[in-house]
Amino acid sequence: MKRRSLFSAALLALAALAALALSVHNARQVLPVRWWLGAIMHPDTGDIRQVLFYYSVLPRLAVSLLVGAGLALAGVLFQQVLRNPLAEPATLGVASGANLGVTLAGLGMLPGGGAGQQMAALLGALGVGILVFGTAWGKRLSPVTLILAGLVVSLYCSAITSLLALFHYQELQNLFLWSSGALNQQDWLAAGYLLPRLGLGLLLALLLVRPLTLLGVDDDVARQLGLGLVAARLGALALAVVLSAMMVNAVGVVGFIGLFAPLLAKLLGARRLRHRLLLAPVAGALLLCLADQAMVLLAQLWQEVPTGAATALTGAPLLLWLLPRLRHGTAPEMAGRYGEIRAERTRTGLWVAGGAVLLLAGLAVVLTIGRDSRGISWAGGDLWRLLPWRWPRTLAALSAGMMLAAAGTLIQKLTSNVMGSPEVLGISAGAASAEILAMFFLPADGFGAMLGAGSGGAALTLAAILAVAGRRHFSSQRLLLAGIALGTMFSALIALLLASDDPRLGSLLAWISGSTYGVLAPQAVASAVLAVVLLMLAPLCRRWLNVLPLGSATARSLGVPLARSRLIILLLASVLTAGATLTVGPLSFVGLMSPHMARMLGFRRAMPQLAVASIIGAALMLAADWCGRMVMFPNQIPAGLLATFIGAPYFVFLLRRQGKTAV
Repeated sequence: MKRRSLFSAALLALAALAALALSVHNARQVLPVRWWLGAIMHPDTGDIRQVLFYYSVLPRLAVSLLVGAGLALAGVLFQQVLRNPLAEPATLGVASGANLGVTLAGLGMLPGGGAGQQMAALLGALGVGILVFGTAWGKRLSPVTLILAGLVVSLYCSAITSLLALFHYQELQNLFLWSSGALNQQDWLAAGYLLPRLGLGLLLALLLVRPLTLLGVDDDVARQLGLGLVAARLGALALAVVLSAMMVNAVGVVGFIGLFAPLLAKLLGARRLRHRLLLAPVAGALLLCLADQAMVLLAQLWQEVPTGAATALTGAPLLLWLLPRLRHGTAPEMAGRYGEIRAERTRTGLWVAGGAVLLLAGLAVVLTIGRDSRGISWAGGDLWRLLPWRWPRTLAALSAGMMLAAAGTLIQKLTSNVMGSPEVLGISAGAASAEILAMFFLPADGFGAMLGAGSGGAALTLAAILAVAGRRHFSSQRLLLAGIALGTMFSALIALLLASDDPRLGSLLAWISGSTYGVLAPQAVASAVLAVVLLMLAPLCRRWLNVLPLGSATARSLGVPLARSRLIILLLASVLTAGATLTVGPLSFVGLMSPHMARMLGFRRAMPQLAVASIIGAALMLAADWCGRMVMFPNQIPAGLLATFIGAPYFVFLLRRQGKTAV
């Protein structure tokens, strides 16, 4: 323990020295050292170097220190109250809620100007906090439930922001840069806004040391010592949420500082809460200052990178490293526990036939009913004129829905986790990131090249998730958290690309959001052929899919080759995910909803569930694409986003329901 404390102290000292050295180096590039004192005391407004030094370099340094300290303080409060080492503003979704509020205020959708923006950030953070904490409240604030709900709600807020960006891209282009955690737009007003509020927050936290200490022990013990648990929790959580909202309002979303700084304080030997409340803000200030000054140096050598994006890209691996420390509760309910498995062949045939008829009827409706300036009407004589534009996107949406549903079923069987899906586990985001990189750097960007890149990204993501979850003992809960951590990292990478000035990003934003209105006939046909071929290969894995959910020991005793079967299913799910992501982007929850709906209809064995789920997924995406054309005519809502608006609340509902049945 003493050796670990010495190592942590040396690490903190090294971070402080590195931050100081980088700060001095970067400031010297703006103004020579001999003029610093004069520029600080009486800046010469006629000298542009002194103006930049006093009004840009120094405020940015001060704001980075204050925001780092504030995020670390909020992280200590969240972790103490929730007894969760992974709790912080970013992982709980509070930061994304505040960012959504600021986005709405920036578009003029909320009144009040600057004060309205601060209030919008606070209301957004409070709204997300109420939703996330309310989801886990009945489960005694289960650590896994909190993180899952927080990160999925964060994805939901990001989807809403993406929808707003589609209609207001020019107004929000600068906001993209700011929301990624860029500290290069700060002045002394921001520092003056943060300093007194941070001081007040620290004072209140120190006054709450005794109830906060009792909240860190067992509830029964705290209650016997006279603590009002509900009031103490609500008060401490409210303080942490308000601190988080203030930091987001000042600089945007900066992730993982609130996660790592409290951990570093513990490693330094701060076992008592009072010591952590004092030491963690110091560590957080140094860490964010170091990260920000490193980005300033990178901007001199290459280009400007938002500090928040950098912390997200480095923080996600940290979250993966911390996952084994998380206390795990009961594993999510397995597929075999939903009741007795009955004979399904006859019923499956009837459902598939009925679903095919309904899909044909849906196709007829989608292709022949539209909306124009006069309202909803049949295509009539204009059918043949509109058909060349309608059928490619319709076929693409249908194919993507089938592939996502099939991939979701395969992943749930492979991981023995009914809450797994390409979207929740970050596999879709991994495929999208690989496809974007291929688009930017490969000379050929045809369907085959993009499919290969996306399949590789999806396969690597799923392999990394399985490797993390299988370390020591396989944990389906750790698997979910590992997937969402990787998804967060990929989302930060995509946000970083969106914040650049590349002219290709306007169309890229529509694709990421899940739009089908840019799909041409060759891509639609290729997607349909790919879906049919992959679905025809799935029955070859039928026995493995039925046995793997029973556990590794049982599968091995039944003669299933674990490594080979998992690899083949992994590759099949990866190609399905990549093919769907090429069409509708990474923001869709069809891969989660469709297998659940099939299971609710009584289809629990692998092939019946996969067949019915594929039909349901096709119908969901078909309906989402059609409704996206109709709801806000002449504007269009991408099918992937519209499916996300349904899927994320459905995930939270399942999370809440799981707590009532599986605790």
